[in-house]
Amino acid sequence: MNLPGRNYQRCFTSLLGLLLGLTACTATKTRPVAGPAASPAPTSILLLGCNHLAQLYKADNPNSDVLTPRRQAELATTLDRLQRYRPDGILVEELPERQGQVDSLYQLYRQDKLDLNTLPGGRSEVYQLGFALGKRLGLARIQCVNAPGGTSQSILHQGQNIELYEQATARWRAFAAPIDQQLLAGASTVPQYLHTLNSPAVVQGLHTLVYRTAARVTNGTLKPDPMVDAAFINPQYVGAEFVSVLYNRDLKVYSNIVAAQLATRQSRQLLIIGVRHLGSLQGIFSTDPAYRLVDVAAYLGPQ
Repeated sequence: MNLPGRNYQRCFTSLLGLLLGLTACTATKTRPVAGPAASPAPTSILLLGCNHLAQLYKADNPNSDVLTPRRQAELATTLDRLQRYRPDGILVEELPERQGQVDSLYQLYRQDKLDLNTLPGGRSEVYQLGFALGKRLGLARIQCVNAPGGTSQSILHQGQNIELYEQATARWRAFAAPIDQQLLAGASTVPQYLHTLNSPAVVQGLHTLVYRTAARVTNGTLKPDPMVDAAFINPQYVGAEFVSVLYNRDLKVYSNIVAAQLATRQSRQLLIIGVRHLGSLQGIFSTDPAYRLVDVAAYLGPQ
């Protein structure tokens, strides 16, 4: 026999269970969903292009010598400006295989036990800019991030449309020659020299010549070069093959830079490297979301 009281109790229990289930379902649906973890702040990188200062030196021309009191004072001005960037990592165009030697020299330099005036190659930007700025900032190490593969632009010498490359090379030399000439004549200072080398006209002009115009040359050959494996060169794409040799090196430099950042957690890197690499590296870093390119002009000052 079904009693009214029992039916009422069963109905109440069922209704209560239904309400509790709906409440749980609603709570689940309205619970905020956690978003992806916030990305770390991008690493800042300042790319400083510099011709090799030791190669500019001519024994009979004091204007070419960065060790003279005049040029040292000018370098000090450049260092004052770069110091405002406050890099916690300084990277130079030396092969990682030389890191141990560079470490030893840098420690001697920090202790005032290394005389750059007598050191072979002491005029190099590695020492005059990298070591000098690192010591000012109290950095423990200057990091070597270069990669093998350096070659001359002249190895691309024959092929269809080679005249386009040769004509563009002649125009580039006519445009760029006065930059070095003014420094060697004493008409420009080191800060002015670096400001010009890093200007968009110079960086993009050289990049276009080497990484764009060269690719228009086809059906030709490259001059023999120990850094280029001729067995892998397709003559039909000789210009593109030449560009790939240069770009391959830039990618390896990039890899060394980002590997150094991951190992040290540097947040503000300064790279000192040859001007030819700038356009390529700017393109690489500008598309890397983990990096933020810093405008070098802001730290080189007016001409």
